[in-house]
Amino acid sequence: MTLHQPVMLQEVVEALKPEDNATFIDATFGRGGYTGRILDDAQCHVMAIDRDPDAITAAQPMIAKYAPRLTLAEGPFSQLADMAQAKGIGLVDGVVFDLGLSSPQLDEAERGFSFRHDGPLDMRMEKSGPDAADFINDASETEIARVIWEYGEERASRRIARAIVRARSEAPITRTKQLAAIIHSVMPRPKPGQIDPATRSFQGIRIHINGELDEIEQALDAAEQQLKPGGRLVVVSFHSLEDRIVKNFMIKRSGQGPRPSRHLPDVETDAPTFTLPKRKPIAPSDDEIQSNPRARSAKLRVVIRTDAASSKAAAIENKESA
Repeated sequence: MTLHQPVMLQEVVEALKPEDNATFIDATFGRGGYTGRILDDAQCHVMAIDRDPDAITAAQPMIAKYAPRLTLAEGPFSQLADMAQAKGIGLVDGVVFDLGLSSPQLDEAERGFSFRHDGPLDMRMEKSGPDAADFINDASETEIARVIWEYGEERASRRIARAIVRARSEAPITRTKQLAAIIHSVMPRPKPGQIDPATRSFQGIRIHINGELDEIEQALDAAEQQLKPGGRLVVVSFHSLEDRIVKNFMIKRSGQGPRPSRHLPDVETDAPTFTLPKRKPIAPSDDEIQSNPRARSAKLRVVIRTDAASSKAAAIENKESA
């Protein structure tokens, strides 16, 4: 099994600025790369969240090492504010997200996230609910094409969906290699340096099964609620759909979005809940990309919490005063 290497570890820690007695939330614990480094750098506390029960099980040695400064919570990161409250944790000094899959998830064939190894067509983060095989075998051709196009950004989505529906009429599609072979059968052979033709389809199906984009939007709102003034939100994303959500959130909440037309009446807007030190994301170094190819598409973005009420709180206040 490949040892998981946390992407842009040094840059993440520099962005968070751990200090003694501070409290942080690692919203995507994985195998604890960020959490361990944060706890090593300062006498602080970390609440680590993961929706994958395997990650929680694997964390037990870290809990023993860092007790009582490490608190673990199992569940989707969209619920981080509720989980913090349940654990007795108030406003925090920083929240970090790594939106990519961990190497153990990709390497464990039985999880079905990757077609590099043959395994059941699963892809569920939480090991509960409908899996990828359920979707592939039950959804309409139109829905499969939509998911692969919308979440995988695959231009050949309709062709691939037709091939899937044709294949499943002969036998259920239940294995990762089986699905990859169906996709390969209707796609041109990749040129040297190009990604495997099945990559985008697998990405789209995985995002759909786990509701990942909705999760990110809700999680960013939750982080805004949970950060104290001066607290830092640090997000590492890996593909354009994730990064677009993160970038738009940070620009909008920092008050740096497009200005309304001067020809329209003035509209009162909420005070910015974040400051944005720089609009351009931080990229991994060439050395890191060479040593860890998984980092090549990573983008790190940072915002700092102001003392303005969270957008959710402001919306409630505006509604009550209307």
